[in-house]
Amino acid sequence: MKTDNKKYVSIGEAANLLGVTTWTMMNWDKSGKFVAERTPTNRRKYLLADVQGYKLSGAADKEKSTVGYARCSSYDQREDLERQCGVLESYCANNGWQFELIKDLGSGMNYNKKGLRQLLEMLFDGKINRLVITHKDRLLRFGAELIFNICEIKNVEVVIINQGDTPKSYEEELAADIIEIITVVSAKLYGSRSHKNKKLLEQIQKTVDIAESAT
Repeated sequence: MKTDNKKYVSIGEAANLLGVTTWTMMNWDKSGKFVAERTPTNRRKYLLADVQGYKLSGAADKEKSTVGYARCSSYDQREDLERQCGVLESYCANNGWQFELIKDLGSGMNYNKKGLRQLLEMLFDGKINRLVITHKDRLLRFGAELIFNICEIKNVEVVIINQGDTPKSYEEELAADIIEIITVVSAKLYGSRSHKNKKLLEQIQKTVDIAESAT
């Protein structure tokens, strides 16, 4: 009497073995990159030997890429954004990395920017093996360490170019943080018809001018 010794694993088990998410596995199935078999109840299942072979082939790792992330806070800083992009492109090209560039426009205190969300989705989906930024605060003004921790958990290398700039003093860093906070508050007040808010904005602008002159 013949017995079927083929061992199958679920989509979650296959994803863990390949170091990707179940969402990636579903996308691979739909696109034909790694097609799943189906159980009688139409659930995806994978032959363990096929999963192990796919892992050994390095095909899953080839889906991952180097991502360069650039950000500026406002349209007035678009030149700086383009400069960052140029630095990232040159650095990645010189290292022979195939890369994708993500550009963001928005405050370093805004966690809901389109580019940052795309970066996080790619991280959680296991599609990045290297993240390159020009400076640490290009990710977030506060909370960049959280992104770096996610990268560490996902085995993603983080490269901070920093361009050899002279490190800012504590006072300069503090002034930059204060300006960022004030900018966010001003944006929320802007456009209000309240006379009280307009007077507050005038005071805030004076504070920004003083802080910027000190940096």
